[in-house]
Amino acid sequence: MRFFIASTLITAATAFAPTSTTTRTTPLRTLTPKLTPQTTSLTSLSASSCGTYDFDVIIVGCGVGGHGAALHSRSQSLTTAIFSGSDVGGTCVNRGCVPSKALLAASGRVREMQAEQHLSEFGIKVEGSVTFDREGVAAHAKQLANKVKGNLEGSLVALGVDIVDGRGVLTGKPNEVRDEASGKVYTAKDIILAPGSIPFVPPGVIVDEKTVYTSDGALELQSVPEWVAIIGSGYIGLEFSDVYTALGSEVTFIEALPNIMPTFDREIAKQAERLLIRERPIDYRTGVFASEVTPGIPGKKPVTIKMIDAETKEHVETLEVDAAMVATGRVPNTANMGLEDTGIETSRGFVAVDGKMRVLTKHDDGEVVPGVYCIGDANGKMMLAHAASAQGISAIENICGRTHEVNHAAIPAACFTHPEIAMVGPTEEQAIELAAKEGWELGKSQGSFRANSKALAELEANG
Repeated sequence: MRFFIASTLITAATAFAPTSTTTRTTPLRTLTPKLTPQTTSLTSLSASSCGTYDFDVIIVGCGVGGHGAALHSRSQSLTTAIFSGSDVGGTCVNRGCVPSKALLAASGRVREMQAEQHLSEFGIKVEGSVTFDREGVAAHAKQLANKVKGNLEGSLVALGVDIVDGRGVLTGKPNEVRDEASGKVYTAKDIILAPGSIPFVPPGVIVDEKTVYTSDGALELQSVPEWVAIIGSGYIGLEFSDVYTALGSEVTFIEALPNIMPTFDREIAKQAERLLIRERPIDYRTGVFASEVTPGIPGKKPVTIKMIDAETKEHVETLEVDAAMVATGRVPNTANMGLEDTGIETSRGFVAVDGKMRVLTKHDDGEVVPGVYCIGDANGKMMLAHAASAQGISAIENICGRTHEVNHAAIPAACFTHPEIAMVGPTEEQAIELAAKEGWELGKSQGSFRANSKALAELEANG
């Protein structure tokens, strides 16, 4: 089963410029005499193309966006350093996309094997009960994250990217980045900021990462609660509801906006509600804030959630549950990285950039900060890992003098529930708005998986 919407507004994404075939002849020397997992053996100090700086490019942050930028930088023969903050892979690899897919894969197998009626239609019968080992499922997620992290680090080492373990901060002087751990200052002709984001915890919510946790804690799967409340019904919350219900939990969504899954196309949201919520042990409250969330003690004391009306702010209900997951979005990880010292004003932590990913001094009529770029969640344009990678490649293209802008309307998004949800471009509601504003006629094409032989063969014709 799959849900999919594609707008007729979307055009093909602009292709990136071809990789340079220039071969660097300048000899490179090592920072350390010995290769370690944290530091590359091939380095570029005193060997940058311009000859004035330690490196051509310094990247602050080693998530998917920073990694993509580093690989493309080296493919263009630019000497490159990346500040990992001891977190190669960033949120996506260590606390996000990668381990969550491992949990979804394992829990999905449990759901499939427990669906006796569905299996019987294939002529399959499972003898006995289907069980799972919680610790084993959690270990699978951890092992996958570590494997992908190692692969990313290995690719940087192989291409001669210098990995600096510390967190990079701007010094306030042009072309400088300081290693927060050692105090050492590095220079580069161009700097790319890729610090990523962290979970947003609303006021009044106390997180202990045991009974009240963000996605960071949820991915460790320390327990499978009998009843878990998920605050927020976006991509993260919906995926975890899939995991929890497959493993035997009951789920209650708490959503501040009037509709469940408010960021989704309405038609998709209705289908998803029917297949992912109504048919499962899930209920929800909409139009309410979780104004106070107090942790409990596993097996002894419940988590208490006080809810208020989103408009009147009057108390409407108090829930006592076994656990609560806070899935209320993410905020930029830009605090204390020297932005203010460099004359860069943020809005709610987001860094303003133009279409070329160049940093602006402020969001309204800001000026370009020479030699500084910002990609990924920190600029707020599209908070998806693969969007960050595309932005990183685009920034390098512009550094190389080839004008490039990412077509964000052509970047897809997905929610890896069972069934999955995929979207690209504006929602139907947004397309209708655009058509009215810009004066063009909107077309709509719709199909059903009931006409898809593969879906019928899998007995998954919904969608």
